[in-house]
Amino acid sequence: MADQTHVLFVEDDDVIREATQLALERDGFVVTAMPDGLSGLEAFRADRPDIALLDVMVPGLDGVSLCRRIRDDSTVPVIMLSARADSIDVVLGLEAGADDYVTKPFDGAVLVARIRAVLRRFGHASGGDRTADAEAAPEGGGVLTFGDLEIDTEGMEVRRAGQPVALTPTEMRLLLEFSSAPGTVLSRDKLLERVWDYGWGGDTRVVDVHVQRLRTKIGQDRIETVRGFGYKLKA
Repeated sequence: MADQTHVLFVEDDDVIREATQLALERDGFVVTAMPDGLSGLEAFRADRPDIALLDVMVPGLDGVSLCRRIRDDSTVPVIMLSARADSIDVVLGLEAGADDYVTKPFDGAVLVARIRAVLRRFGHASGGDRTADAEAAPEGGGVLTFGDLEIDTEGMEVRRAGQPVALTPTEMRLLLEFSSAPGTVLSRDKLLERVWDYGWGGDTRVVDVHVQRLRTKIGQDRIETVRGFGYKLKA
């Protein structure tokens, strides 16, 4: 990365917090580490970091609630940290607006890879590196219309019934994938690969929760579930 990325890291375990901060700083990140949710929220509002890493179980204001507060006024990427892969906290974090999650204990290299993958998505949806957007958007770009839904694939704006729809960068990437092939079923694994940049098998709950979040914003019937196969955007 040409510019240093500012990471907000909220974790109440002193050993994990300090070790992870050092590991991230060795990889060139600038890290603000906080031990609880309330101080994390204050740091977020004061510093406006490029990405937030939030442990689910922190005192004062838990990670899920902190994620919701961040989402109230920002689309900054959020990665949740959870002690158990099968925890309901994972789903709650994603429903609150998180872009991804990492299970503890985690390998430092894996965490860095996930951070960079999320940041690439953020850059694409925000207009930074447009290579992947060009791959996802239909040839010719412009404005696509699906019923009352309008998708400006060049301006990265979405309107429903003429009203702007606020999407997170991950939701925008997901919608671009669907709009690039309307009526075509996209498997969860393919979406993990194209949207989340997973070169390996990932947790399909990430896809399912993001699809549901997207449906609430663009219309529940706009994206159809094809049981056993995946999802498709109704043409």
